[in-house]
Amino acid sequence: MVYREELKVQARPNIATFSNVTQSVSEIIGRSGIKNGIVVIYSHHTTCCVITQEAAFDMSMTGLETLQQDFVDVMEGMIPTCSREGIYLHPGPKALEFAEEHGEDARGCHNTDAHLRSALVGRSETIVLIDGKMDLGEFGYIYFVDFDTTRPRERTVQVQIIGE
Repeated sequence: MVYREELKVQARPNIATFSNVTQSVSEIIGRSGIKNGIVVIYSHHTTCCVITQEAAFDMSMTGLETLQQDFVDVMEGMIPTCSREGIYLHPGPKALEFAEEHGEDARGCHNTDAHLRSALVGRSETIVLIDGKMDLGEFGYIYFVDFDTTRPRERTVQVQIIGE
């Protein structure tokens, strides 16, 4: 059997957004009626990713949990935020023209760092489902992460359950 639903999350500007979707995914699993199989949590947004991680509980001064802030800091060291034109080759003139034709502004297009981070981390997680429960371990949570800090917007989280 296959069951699919979508979740909506809101991304903030100026800082990566970590949305804990664990409870929502659990509720979707309950509605599916599937007890054993796998659940796939996926982003079709190319600047977002899905991760499993523990909750840190402590908060940093940015409003992120400390482990989330550490994650952002490590990413910043590897892939610096696109803070000015020319830091990355993308977006070039053709990409900016295409974006403008589709209602995007130039600032929103300078999110190359978010695309690279998403490509490195991955846009999905697959979790084993046993007796109607996700096998996340004792401290596991599911986070939908939006690395695009150029503007706030609604994002879609895809959840697909395959099993019996």
